[in-house]
Amino acid sequence: MERLLGRIPPSWHVVVERQAGEAQWRALAHAPGQDGAWSDLHPDPADALEESWRRNRTVTV
Repeated sequence: MERLLGRIPPSWHVVVERQAGEAQWRALAHAPGQDGAWSDLHPDPADALEESWRRNRTVTV
């Protein structure tokens, strides 16, 4: 998770949520002023964050 957070620009919005009643995580990472796409559900929060970062990194800030 530390490696991944080091690659995401500090100005980006980052949210990691565990779904209530489940052992599944989803994440959202996007540039300021942009709409980002949530990740699919993953058992590991780092995998969820990685997926959202990959989906939304086409916009570089």
